[in-house]
Order: sequence, then structure tokens, then C-alpha cells
Amino acid sequence: MDVKQKMKEILEAESKAIQAIPVTDDYDRAVQLIVEHVHNGCGKLVTSGMGKCGQIADNIATTFSSTGIPAVFLHPSEAQHGDLGVLQRGDVMLLLSNSGRTSEIISLLELARDLYPQLKFIVITGNKDSQLARQADVCLWTGGAPEVCPLGLTPTTSTTMMTVMGDVLVVNTMLATGFTREQYALRHHGGYLGAKAKGK
Repeated sequence: MDVKQKMKEILEAESKAIQAIPVTDDYDRAVQLIVEHVHNGCGKLVTSGMGKCGQIADNIATTFSSTGIPAVFLHPSEAQHGDLGVLQRGDVMLLLSNSGRTSEIISLLELARDLYPQLKFIVITGNKDSQLARQADVCLWTGGAPEVCPLGLTPTTSTTMMTVMGDVLVVNTMLATGFTREQYALRHHGGYLGAKAKGK
């Protein structure tokens, strides 16, 4: 096996998948929901996903928190055992599921709506015709590019796209709220980034 050649093929495939992510007005609507309910309101962003999608959702939450948008990750299974109580009336949920059929995420959406019927849901998925996509207030479709995994199973390309789509939401929310270096420094004190934000 030629590892370097395979590396080039993977980089090309994932780069093409990112370039092919549909650019739609749904991103405007997603940012508007986050700004209205979290930045201007009294809510927070609650992200969730199962497995690899959960790891991406957790990363998105921490990035939002460091850039002025209070956000937490809610594990979809733990939500069924009491952690659903973290939800509040003005929150926005960001749910990740490549298939759009993840049973734990669909259950989470239904449980959250039973608790607060007015909650708004943003979904990132590779299946725009899925049950989860149909129930969302805003659906962000990855474009559904195949995984680079040789089995076509392991989340690889899909999680790369979801990470990038999370970055798109974070950066555009920062621009919409006018988030500054000084505000970043107040939230990020330690390490290299903390020093850089303070101009040291």
C-alpha cells in the first residue's frame, strides 16, 4: 500500500466534499436563531450528537462558549436519565446526525419538545429527507458525500464536514454579534491564546 498516494486521495476527497457543502439561506436563519435567543435573549445553545457526531457537537459547544455564546453539550442518552433538566425555555438546540435517523437524537428532540414546545432546533445532517431533518426549524445539509473509510462506514468525511459547518456558524455568529478580541480575552485567560488575546 502506498500511504502517501492514499493520503493525497483522502485529502482530495475530503477537500471536494467540503467545497460541495450546499451554501443556503438556512445558515442565515441558524445564525439569526442563535443571536436572537442566546445573545439577545436569556437562553443558551445546547448541542447534541451520538458517537462521533457527539464529539463534534461537544467541540462546537466549547468553541461557541469561548466566543460569547453560552453553550453546553447534552449527551442524548444521559438526557433520558435526568440531564434533560439542563434545558431552559429560551434555549436553541443544535443536533448532529449524519443519517438523520439516530434513535437517541430523535428521542431527544421529542422529549425536549414535550418539555418546551417552543424550543427551536437546528439540525446538521447528511440526509435532508430524514425524519430529523423534517422536524427541524433549520436543516443544514452536509451534501451527503461518501465516507473516505474503505468500508464506507466509519465517520470520516461526514465528521469533517460537520466540523467545518460548525465553524461557519461560529464565525458568522461572532460577526453578527460584533465579538471583539477584548471579549475573547475575558473568556480565555490561560495558555498561548489567552496571552495572545491580551496582546502579550
